[in-house]
Amino acid sequence: MTEQRDCDLPLANSQQLSESTDEVRTKSVDKSWKKRITGVWNKARGRFVQLLPLEQVTQTTVGWFSVSETQVAEILETVRAKLPTTEALLIGKPQAGKSSIVRGLTGVSAEIVGQGFRPHTQHTERYAYPSSDLPLLIFTDTVGLGDVKQDTQTIIEELVKDLQASSRRARVLILTVKINDFATDTLLQVAQQLRKQYPEIPCLLAVTCLHEAYPPSTINHPDYPPEYQEINRALAGIDQAFTKLCDRTVLIDFTLEEDGYEPVFYGLEAFRDALAQLLPEAEARAIYQLLDQEALKQIGDLYRDAGRHYMLAFSVMAATVAAVPLPFATMPVLTALQVSLVGLLGKLYGQRLNPSQAGGVVSAIAGGFFAQAVGRELIKFVPGFGSVIAASWAAAYTWALGEGACVYFGNLMGGKKPDPQQIQSVMREAFKVAQERFKGIKS
Repeated sequence: MTEQRDCDLPLANSQQLSESTDEVRTKSVDKSWKKRITGVWNKARGRFVQLLPLEQVTQTTVGWFSVSETQVAEILETVRAKLPTTEALLIGKPQAGKSSIVRGLTGVSAEIVGQGFRPHTQHTERYAYPSSDLPLLIFTDTVGLGDVKQDTQTIIEELVKDLQASSRRARVLILTVKINDFATDTLLQVAQQLRKQYPEIPCLLAVTCLHEAYPPSTINHPDYPPEYQEINRALAGIDQAFTKLCDRTVLIDFTLEEDGYEPVFYGLEAFRDALAQLLPEAEARAIYQLLDQEALKQIGDLYRDAGRHYMLAFSVMAATVAAVPLPFATMPVLTALQVSLVGLLGKLYGQRLNPSQAGGVVSAIAGGFFAQAVGRELIKFVPGFGSVIAASWAAAYTWALGEGACVYFGNLMGGKKPDPQQIQSVMREAFKVAQERFKGIKS
């Protein structure tokens, strides 16, 4: 990863676009962002019919729907409250596969996962994906569970206090046990107390590190599920201990590429299905969308491959907020999401951007796509299917913007001047492919 640095990234026309924004910003004193958006729409509707040239439409719509840092913060706060976010409490000993589960569900590297965890309480850490501003998944990891130096009761009290905090998010307990670990008294103690106090929170038991119990001659994973006697015998003992505490049990072995086992995330589909069965419909659907293997197909570029996981998460969020019946109401919201996405992608490529700089990049590389955005918003007038079309369009457009941003930052990383024509070409092709991929997505 290159050294992070401040970045003066926006192309030449971004300053003009910003000035256009200031001229048309609503003067409503109402602090509700939704009412401000309504004001923008009323003003924009009268002007739109006077604009015929495509270039003028594009430039004007960019000005209309750019948002200030204050607006971005307000919008993200509102969107955050509506996201189908899942809080997963990962409870298990060190080296029991907890961080590997995070890698499996998010697709980010072990290094990024390690850097992403932040202290939450004395004995827990927390990682939000794809970002703390807009999380679809929040992982809370117990630190030092089973260590003789740690007070198990203190860990339990911290977890209980965390669960006592009111939350509209879906919650799930994920217990992790290595297939060959039978010293599970501490984990049982924690699970028993949490389940007694919060029986409504579902619990998934993940039995991990399966390869450690394979027969000596085994060099790779068998077809799933594994049917070795050693695995079945160990699983029977674990099941007997946890059967009354957990709603589902799943076998997984999430390794590293250098370990030599394929697939790296052995049992991921079974884990995904078991987890989804324990979650509300919206959260379960988000889990499936985040693990869309076709969308995440590797293209051979390390940074762009990593960036695609963020792009998919934000595309899912864009579709979620796009099905709003008020025309143009989602434009500032989508802009705020895309500003956040570009900021994350910039960080991945070693560029640190503030929201204004990220917004400048969005405006600069989006080009004629904003004119198409006008058509996307107006189609919401079509009864019945308009919002679904808009949702798929928003997801595809967000994906295409992410691909364009990766090219932009990749050029900067390589010491090249970003080529607007190349970026536009990449975005057009990415948008075409993404439209097909996301055409069935529903908010």
